[in-house]
Amino acid sequence: MTVARAVGRVLAACGADTVFCVVGSGNFHVTNALVEQGVRFVAARHEGGAATMADAYVRVSGRPAVVSVHQGPGLTNAVTGLAEAAKSRTPLVVLAGEATDPRSNFHIDQDALAAAVGAVPMRVASPRAAAATALEAFRLAWSERSTVLLNLPLDVQAAPAPPTGEVEEEARRLFPGVADRSGAVPSGAELRELVRLLLAARRPVFVAGRGARHARRELEELAGLTGALTATSAVAKGLFRGSPWDLDVSGGFATPLAAELIAGADLIVCWGCALNMWTTRHGSLVGPGATVVQVDLDRAAAGAHVPVRLAVTGDVATVARAAAEEVAALARRPAQEAAGGEPAGEARPGVRGYRSPELARRIAAEGRWRDVPYEDESGEGGIDPRTFTIGLDDLLPAERIISIDSGNFMGYPSMLMDVPDEGGFCFTQAFQSVGLGLATAIGAALARPDRLPVAALGDGGALMGAAELETVVRLGLPMVVVVYDDEAYGAEVHHFGPHGHPLDTVTFPPADLAAVARGHGFAAVTVTRPSDLDGVARWLEGPRDRPLLVHGKVTGRRGAWWLEEAFKGH
Repeated sequence: MTVARAVGRVLAACGADTVFCVVGSGNFHVTNALVEQGVRFVAARHEGGAATMADAYVRVSGRPAVVSVHQGPGLTNAVTGLAEAAKSRTPLVVLAGEATDPRSNFHIDQDALAAAVGAVPMRVASPRAAAATALEAFRLAWSERSTVLLNLPLDVQAAPAPPTGEVEEEARRLFPGVADRSGAVPSGAELRELVRLLLAARRPVFVAGRGARHARRELEELAGLTGALTATSAVAKGLFRGSPWDLDVSGGFATPLAAELIAGADLIVCWGCALNMWTTRHGSLVGPGATVVQVDLDRAAAGAHVPVRLAVTGDVATVARAAAEEVAALARRPAQEAAGGEPAGEARPGVRGYRSPELARRIAAEGRWRDVPYEDESGEGGIDPRTFTIGLDDLLPAERIISIDSGNFMGYPSMLMDVPDEGGFCFTQAFQSVGLGLATAIGAALARPDRLPVAALGDGGALMGAAELETVVRLGLPMVVVVYDDEAYGAEVHHFGPHGHPLDTVTFPPADLAAVARGHGFAAVTVTRPSDLDGVARWLEGPRDRPLLVHGKVTGRRGAWWLEEAFKGH
């Protein structure tokens, strides 16, 4: 058995179930070893696509995946996807062949490249260490929420390796069915202080992030006991969908009502969420007198973006459950006191916090962007992106998973398309790279084959990622690819145009993206007015035997209002 085969066997034993890949000579054997062990193989057309597909797959499925790339240029092609995964703390093992001879055309400092984008570099240094190193790479990725580059030197890959049976058994013991990483318990002092702050608050708001997506039931129970309103970061959109107290997304995508209520909170509890500049609108949604609490598995995450009064280290569901039990117990103490028990302390039986019948009516009437009036600017051969998005939202089935690329357009699908729950939205935006959206949608679609995958792209991102249109067709994905085409890099147009700068470098002649899609095997519809959406309705009614590209020729007279907030970070 070779080292390449040993690495593949161990990673399969750890529970990696899918490998996203562009195969070259340097990763041919290790990829085949994974496939030999029953790991699903997904061929991308570009290594950047492979990395982003894997990132999205892990986010949505909760299952581990592997990226496999060629040495040198295969890795450099994947770097943007790796940066996104690393910044998002997506647990991912990246296998890369490595040319160690400086005379090789393929030779680069792969360790330095990985470290530069926040990934953790490792190396299979010898045949004897191969199996144990592969196990440690997986453990570091999965248990520490890291993106790990495992370098496979070409000469070492081909060498004979010792039997891997014992290491494979250890892998299965450590990761039985890929064990849940939740369950970390907070300290008693932290929990007591959290409960005290919750009971003292008059206007509490919970903001839940990616680390809370498994904890809806626990968070809603605690919010109900303390009268808190609930909101999410963009990556956790949909977590509280259906709740009358759901404010949807906090930050740049927040509705006017959500922004008003979050900014008016006297206590903001951040659950598995970084509270970064996007989620807080550069801090403006944290009121001057607000107390901030951060609950996270990682102690180092506390206060990274906003000063916090209290950091609670632990799993979100575990912390919320324990806090709810304590609050409920305190609420029972007045009855115990009347019967001769202990004093009730700071418990406030019947507390409602921020909640009231009047506020419930406001949330029902104003709590979604669709409820906010606007002046339709459709005309002159273009459709208003808001009208376009609302029309699609009405047509597409509720059981959907929406993946968003980056760019001026991105707020429209993020704010105006609904999702059924926290598993309905995939947002690879930690690095803010344009061009990741289509690959994101492919990874999400493979993770949730029970839902209609929807990719929302700008024209710039669609053309950057166009190589993966063939991948959508080849995999038989019944995907809807929506392109918001303003014939420009719209963010730059609206950032620099008002100041009188020339825009020739960021505007483009019309491109027939529907024809491009048909050339790859898609069905396609071009939309310039609302009635053109009838073509989407017909596709939805039909066999859906081909994916659909919806080419929206959107108006671009003004930038999205939320873009003004984004540019504060530039």
